[in-house]
Amino acid sequence: MIQAKLTPGVVPGRLTPEDYVRNFADVAPPLDPHEARVAADRCYFCHDAPCITACPTAIDIPLFIRQIATGTPDAAAMTIFHANILGGMCARVCPTENLCEGACVRMDAEGKPVEIGALQRYATDGMLDAPHPFKRGAPTGNRVAVVGAGPAGLSAAHRLAAKGHDVVIFEAREKPGGLNEYGIASYKTVDGFAQAEVDWLMGIGGIELREGQRLGQQITLDALRGKFDAVFLGMGLGGVNALRAAGEDRDHVTDAVSFIRDLRQSTDLSTLPIGRDVVVIGGGMTAVDAAVQARLLGAETVTIVYRRGQDRMGASLHEQAHATSSGVRIIHNAAPVAVHGNGAVAEIEFAYLTDGPHGLTPTGERFRLKADQVFRAIGQRLDGAPEDIALDGGKIAVSDAGRTSLDGVWAGGDCATGGDDLTVTAVAQGRDAAEDIHRRLDAKN
Repeated sequence: MIQAKLTPGVVPGRLTPEDYVRNFADVAPPLDPHEARVAADRCYFCHDAPCITACPTAIDIPLFIRQIATGTPDAAAMTIFHANILGGMCARVCPTENLCEGACVRMDAEGKPVEIGALQRYATDGMLDAPHPFKRGAPTGNRVAVVGAGPAGLSAAHRLAAKGHDVVIFEAREKPGGLNEYGIASYKTVDGFAQAEVDWLMGIGGIELREGQRLGQQITLDALRGKFDAVFLGMGLGGVNALRAAGEDRDHVTDAVSFIRDLRQSTDLSTLPIGRDVVVIGGGMTAVDAAVQARLLGAETVTIVYRRGQDRMGASLHEQAHATSSGVRIIHNAAPVAVHGNGAVAEIEFAYLTDGPHGLTPTGERFRLKADQVFRAIGQRLDGAPEDIALDGGKIAVSDAGRTSLDGVWAGGDCATGGDDLTVTAVAQGRDAAEDIHRRLDAKN
């Protein structure tokens, strides 16, 4: 980590051009062929592999690792893509320590799992440079609308196209990808990988992408239901929760999602303003990604403050350790009560909490942190849900296959119940909804 210039306030250009390049290099460089063979040889190739059960997309992990071990990485890639068409992105951003690698029997035996994520990246990266390997099925004459070009929508669209259906994706933003494009730390997906993966996925054909189409504005659900044989909703979560603390409307108090989005879309990191003393409020992956990147942009001090204990943080222990090793301090069991400053934030006041059987309770103790920039990372909410669709806990209510309360309408990803802010879960839900849509449409033909 390069030391920042100690310029006060929220300013751009804290580092040299070389520092920005170094700080935002690939956080986990890919394995070379020899490293991949060595890593693959550690797999026991379990018959009842717990790693498969732990993967939301149920990739046959022992099979693809055996294929790498026997020198056929392209076959390994196809094993992965048949279950998870966004396997390349998931290899980079999945919390493998909580999923497949956390369930690996090597973890119990040696405390070090097989490097499943790195092996998955090794296999899939090679295939992304080749022509798209999947072919469309025979045309069915059915048309399906997909709202949202994030992981759930892209997964659903690809599976539907493979079945022979014509798909139109309606995306609110100017680029596809959803959180893969706008919401993940830059050092995890370098060199425009998110867009390259989308371009590769679209190579199957039969998918039309219409950008700048927001549900409730340029398009409506009623209109889509009238023009298409089925509709899949995968628009994610657009709203950002407020702090509910006095003074949070002061300058330089903003949401972490916007900060990460602006950073991801920037072509010149030296133009991005960053504070000297940054505070991030929240405990999930967005909080960690925002905090680490604030340090990488040159912030002198960065602190994450979370209202519950370490064991309740949404960010994995691996990501928490990455944050602290990057120079980020994490404070637990505290919540903001006031933002102080004259126009712009200068300090933020917190109250310590205890987490008991009756919920969070203030202890009566308070403290303040110096801050010239504050990022909110306390969760997002669904905006623009159709009025006549059933909700559950603020999200679209769905069955296991993604069926909503409206006939002919499915949903998946973060906008639906069961969404958990993970790319891999969204991919699984989009895939499974597409299979259910296909069964319904096939039965009507």
